[in-house]
Amino acid sequence: MTKACHDHNGILNAVRSGLPAEELLCDLADLFKLFGDTTRMRILFSLFESELCVCAIAELLSMTQSAISHQLSVLKKSNLINCRREGKTVFYFLADEHVRTIIGQGFEHLTEERKNRNEKNI
Repeated sequence: MTKACHDHNGILNAVRSGLPAEELLCDLADLFKLFGDTTRMRILFSLFESELCVCAIAELLSMTQSAISHQLSVLKKSNLINCRREGKTVFYFLADEHVRTIIGQGFEHLTEERKNRNEKNI
């Protein structure tokens, strides 16, 4: 058994008491997996700008309506998007401000990171 170089029981107890339940952490990991697919990110980013129907998203992303419908179903089941019907047309939109914030914060992080990298290379 390796002896610790210092006593960190206090901080470990504080961190342990603040950790979410394992089930919640698994759900959070699953949520972030949804953002790990480029097609879903393209759809979400498109819906960041405006609500759209399946055929508009398919045209925008140069994909089939079937492929878009599949991804929309995944996003809807995960409560990242909602939809409304207008006649025979279904319009999709981001579920709430949380989704908008996640996308916006992630994009801001990436663009800031790239800007900082570029400034270091100058």
